[in-house]
Amino acid sequence: MLVMALWFFGNLQTPKDKDFAYAEFGRLPLTANGRIVPLDSLARNSLLEIREKQTLNTEPWKAWNEHPKIIPAAEWLANVMMNPAVADEWPVFRIDNPDLISLLKLPDKDAAKHADGKHFSWNQIQPALETFDKENKRIQGVEAANRTAYENAIAKMEQRLTRYAQLKNAVQPADAQDWPAELAAYEKLIPDGVAAVKAQQAGQKYDQNNFNIFVAYIERFQFMANLQPPLILPPNGPREWRRMGDALLEVPRGTPVDDAIRDYARMAGAIAANQPDEFNAALKDYRATLVPSQAKALAKAQAEVFFNQMEPFYNAMVIYVLAGLLAVFSWFNLSETLRRCSFWLIGLAFVIHTTGLVYRMVLEGRPPVTNLYSSAIFIGWGAVLLGLILEKFYRNGIGAVVASGIGFITLIIAHHLALEGDTMEMMRAVLDTNFWLATHVVAVTVGYASTYVAGFLGLIYILRGVFTKTLDAATGKALARMIYGIVCFATLFSFVGTVLGGIWADQSWGRFWGWDPKENGALIIVLWNALILHLRWGGIIRERGLVNCAIFGNIVTAWSWFGVNMLGIGLHSYGFTEAAFKWLMLFVVSQLAFIAFGLLPPRLWKSFNRSATRA
Repeated sequence: MLVMALWFFGNLQTPKDKDFAYAEFGRLPLTANGRIVPLDSLARNSLLEIREKQTLNTEPWKAWNEHPKIIPAAEWLANVMMNPAVADEWPVFRIDNPDLISLLKLPDKDAAKHADGKHFSWNQIQPALETFDKENKRIQGVEAANRTAYENAIAKMEQRLTRYAQLKNAVQPADAQDWPAELAAYEKLIPDGVAAVKAQQAGQKYDQNNFNIFVAYIERFQFMANLQPPLILPPNGPREWRRMGDALLEVPRGTPVDDAIRDYARMAGAIAANQPDEFNAALKDYRATLVPSQAKALAKAQAEVFFNQMEPFYNAMVIYVLAGLLAVFSWFNLSETLRRCSFWLIGLAFVIHTTGLVYRMVLEGRPPVTNLYSSAIFIGWGAVLLGLILEKFYRNGIGAVVASGIGFITLIIAHHLALEGDTMEMMRAVLDTNFWLATHVVAVTVGYASTYVAGFLGLIYILRGVFTKTLDAATGKALARMIYGIVCFATLFSFVGTVLGGIWADQSWGRFWGWDPKENGALIIVLWNALILHLRWGGIIRERGLVNCAIFGNIVTAWSWFGVNMLGIGLHSYGFTEAAFKWLMLFVVSQLAFIAFGLLPPRLWKSFNRSATRA
């Protein structure tokens, strides 16, 4: 535990800038997805969306032992925004569909030609954009549920290309060659350009050259604004955060070019000319203009950058894996040392997990569950807590395996959900928080977590009983008691959470219950847990029956948590992700397979067969 704690704290060291102050650039605030974010978060979220990683490997055709060049997200973003001539050569777009690769006429894997067959640059894709656009228009008429894998890849690629284009036009026109000089020329031209436009509109004689150049500038800036890139310019007087394109379009109407526009232009010119000192000076000047008026935004951006650097959920996931392996090994050699090491490692991961959860809540100013991503984080947290409690009481490694297993799985799910974009975006208006929503989502998500813990205990029972000889009578009874107690707990919280959801719905939507798919899913969880208790109380099921029912509870909960979102209907159909459907079906099949093993006659179970032989 001490070694892993030192590893975690060692990762908190702030990276040092060698020449260009890219790390400092990443701490600048802007507005994206309806909230104040640092450029570092915009860079990481964009890379996740485009490349599915938070860093850029500029030489993916090299093996890890050949030391490919890896650059941080903030450095990549600075070059995309202000030095696209370089950034457009970097293989940032990940494409896995072979048909899409063929459509775009992209190179196959060949280290000699600097290609890995999966990652491609803007310059490699750009020649085939016309063909891509035609194919994209065709699939727009195909319903999402009926699209093929190839058509889904086209739709995803369209989103990635749009995001990249937005970033390229956030600071300057993507085709700018010398942005500081072009900006100065635009300012100088404005009086003559406006006069030429007014004369042309009035049918009077005008300077055709001034008119053409001025209109070309306006069209470029209009194109920038229409792409709707992030709002990168801070408030100035009565104006709120603005897009660069909108601000440049306002200049001919009498709005002066403010210092933020000039500072960004200086940064762009410095990067393009490879002048780190000039870039750092312009960055320092721009940051100085934010200190008196945007101190709160700067502080929030700084806090989020630290959160990004801490990566609490990734680091906790790594520790959960190690702890789970130690707990499983402890079953086979009956090592109390391994079990205790696993318990303390899970405790460390749980502290990191909790720190990340609370940090997110403070950054958002919201309850712990606001979308599918945060629900995965919170469900994992609740399951780990229950697993630690079980391990504290039973001291047999089972609680440790449950805690580490569910903690790891839920954080993996959260990682893949993060590929959809910003995980802390503003909540939909229909889900805006109040007291009843905050208590509802916490209670019902604890119900989800508890049901999963009971199901995971059932999986352990099946695995140890059918495939190993480690499930003796005492361990089997202990597992059954754990499952029963957790199901009681899950029934209480899922019921209370569902009722609180009805109270919130009555205040927000004017009705307590509307048979919405998500509401039905929550009700099914309550009914299923209550059914398990009644079957157990009535003696209809015993130890193995309880285990199989608990495993089926995993299917019920997965459907209520993820499945109803995929229907695309109802007031809770937010957070839809096509990729999750395949994994949901695989999960359901796996749980049915475990239930099938659980229904095998006792003579086919290794543990029961051993007991019978000894008897």
